[in-house]
Amino acid sequence: MINIAIYDMDKTITVAPTWTAFAVGAAPKWRLALLPLAGLATAAYGAKLIDRARLKQVTQRLLLGHTLAEARATASAERFAGRVAVFPGAEARIEQDRAAGYRLVMATASYRFYVTAIATRLGFDDVIATNSQAGSGGVRARIAGENCYGPAKLRMIEAWLAEEGIARADAHIRFYSDHVSDAPALDWADEAFAVNPHAPLRALAKSKGWTIIDW
Repeated sequence: MINIAIYDMDKTITVAPTWTAFAVGAAPKWRLALLPLAGLATAAYGAKLIDRARLKQVTQRLLLGHTLAEARATASAERFAGRVAVFPGAEARIEQDRAAGYRLVMATASYRFYVTAIATRLGFDDVIATNSQAGSGGVRARIAGENCYGPAKLRMIEAWLAEEGIARADAHIRFYSDHVSDAPALDWADEAFAVNPHAPLRALAKSKGWTIIDW
């Protein structure tokens, strides 16, 4: 039996959402003048005029440009990983799972090109995240495949298992998340942990009998 512990990232491990903070920190100063347009895109998402994937792509195009140079992406990700705030309780639980022999996997809707540095800092073994289309020498402001969110996250986890040659029946899986959008993966896991859950997830966790953790 292979023991696997899968963690969502934003507000499960990190104290705050990471994408906007990363994008603002990595943006050239002149592009910060476009922040109001990013705010309009966020409002459009709130009004359900665009979906989350489109919002992320628009924000990246505005703040980081059509193509983010690979060297800049790597350097920005390393700087950000060094300062992103992480819940001490999350770090402790990650260490406990590692000590218990669990393979540590981060599964997040955030972009792989900056998430990998955070996962490396925390000692994760694998990353499942939203992928970006590759451009000439950099990362394009377009998603490759699915946005790793909601039901798509579970599909991407299952695809990762298949790529790793791990049969579901041969794995014992823990899943940690703060948000009800991860209900499909929580329900699929052998052990489900609602971490710092917002009200909808807390209510669902109580009805499902999932473990609730506040750290």
